[in-house]
Amino acid sequence: MVRKSSKSFLAQLFGGRYGKPDYIFLASFFILLTIGLIMLSSASVVVSYKKFDNSSYYLIHQILFGLLPGLALFTLFSRIDYHILKRFAFLFLVISLVLLAMVFLPGLGYEYGGARRWMHLGSILFQPSEVVKLTFLLYLAAWLGNRGEKKVGDFSYGFIPFAAVVSIISFLIILQPDMGTMAVIALTAFCMYVVAGARMKHIALAAGGGFILLLILIKSASYRLERFTTFLHPELDPLGIGYHINQALLAIGTGGFWGRGFGHSRQKFAYLPEVTGDSIFAIIAEELGFFFVILFLSLFIFVILRGLRIAQHAPDTFGLLVGVGIMSWIGCQTFINIGAMLSLLPLTGIPLPFVSYGGSAMAVLLAAMGIMTNISRSRST
Repeated sequence: MVRKSSKSFLAQLFGGRYGKPDYIFLASFFILLTIGLIMLSSASVVVSYKKFDNSSYYLIHQILFGLLPGLALFTLFSRIDYHILKRFAFLFLVISLVLLAMVFLPGLGYEYGGARRWMHLGSILFQPSEVVKLTFLLYLAAWLGNRGEKKVGDFSYGFIPFAAVVSIISFLIILQPDMGTMAVIALTAFCMYVVAGARMKHIALAAGGGFILLLILIKSASYRLERFTTFLHPELDPLGIGYHINQALLAIGTGGFWGRGFGHSRQKFAYLPEVTGDSIFAIIAEELGFFFVILFLSLFIFVILRGLRIAQHAPDTFGLLVGVGIMSWIGCQTFINIGAMLSLLPLTGIPLPFVSYGGSAMAVLLAAMGIMTNISRSRST
């Protein structure tokens, strides 16, 4: 027999005052998701066949280990009252710290290309920092919401604790090293901090501190300095350190207004590195051209703005900050990825949301979209 307290908890978990979800938001991001899978199928066909003798390997793997678990998480979080997540805020912080530390444990952590960003879960390779993007965001939303605007604006009770916890998370990510993910998490946290009621002088201090840290990180590692130099002068070493960005620009440029046609990219034939990862935008531009890219970017912008509208109408501060955090995360990551492919930013290696290959990233993004859907169902009128 189920105890009354258990029934009460389940009622809170799946109950609540619900309206209809934002169907426009849902339709928009599912269209984006569909486009992402279609483009992954095209971009990955050559490398899939070369590595696994199966031209659909990456697409099938993305569906089995990214899309399907992600849809399950989406369904779960769209039904669970998002207010319940606030109760587990400290647990989310602990999970974030533990996951980031576990990649350095022998037997669990997995090193590839000089970076320890992955860990084994049985036969599954898993990237903890993708989960941390969501768990840390949920912790920060609860913490900032509980502080209130007055304490958030205070230097000792607001700025110092905020800067400390973001610095700890960032430090663990830099150790992997993964500067791109660190930038996304730090920028997401910064956006949430601003919306929560930070003072202008503290905003300026945080921005200045972040800029100084960025310069230190660039100068502290030769490969980062080379990437930054290549960003400033991509023509200096087109066959060496500048090869990646030059091939990306070539792919985008040869796409023209209408593209070469779906499936007809030349750069994916072992010319452009990471065609299933951070370079997939260049393949989209090459195959489908300028006009489709404009529509594609417009869809991204629409989803982000629609999500911010959902956050604006959330019935409480926690919902507002979670919504702003999720949309800031997607927006910042999209901007950094595409900006790097257009040589507007240095290459960082972070994936394009909903499009690039990566089961961990896809599953966590869909979980976040489930939370957004739940917020839209609980919105105030």
